[in-house]
Amino acid sequence: MRLLTGPDNQNNETASMALFGHIRSARPWLERLWATVAERGRRFAPIPAANIAPQERAKLLAASLLSERGEASGAAVAGELLDVLAGLTSDQRVELLNDFAEYFQPDLKALEAAAKAYLAAPSAAAAALLAQHAEPPLQELLRRINMAPGGTPALVALRKELQAHFATRPALKLLDADMRHLFSSWFNRGFLTLRRIDWQTSAAILEKLIAYEAVHEIQ
Repeated sequence: MRLLTGPDNQNNETASMALFGHIRSARPWLERLWATVAERGRRFAPIPAANIAPQERAKLLAASLLSERGEASGAAVAGELLDVLAGLTSDQRVELLNDFAEYFQPDLKALEAAAKAYLAAPSAAAAALLAQHAEPPLQELLRRINMAPGGTPALVALRKELQAHFATRPALKLLDADMRHLFSSWFNRGFLTLRRIDWQTSAAILEKLIAYEAVHEIQ
């Protein structure tokens, strides 16, 4: 795909790559530990050769990730896939993820058979099988990408990047729906901790509070 080279597009491209790269590098202690596990899993991971074209390599990594069973090696493949995505331009990432959204969809024949089986003999087991076939492989791909160190913030950044392209690439709405479904199950009120904001609160939070509440007088 030919990219526009005007100054505005270059600025947006630089900002997008900088944001994605920054999120991938922001790793707290627990993620650094998991990064070590993932790095050790590389020796067992089916990672395609580095000399393959990046977009084709990303597709091979996605297929490999869905077939991987080990957690350490799976995290290594997921991390490699995110690294490849980070190295693409914004347009290339959008095009690739659109391909993922179109390709990693349910097997229609298996889904139809499961639906007919449920209608013929409704049961909890038949309903579970129907739900299994209705879930797109794309959701499982996203879950496995999330195993990579920095996977969750990287997925959040990808979703933000995709939202500007829904009008021209309708398949991305499928990807967005899967992301929203997974994020809603990963994040809930149980993750929140209520803390009093005072002058001992970090400067970064206080600065954001002052900026957001600039129209109100702070007592």
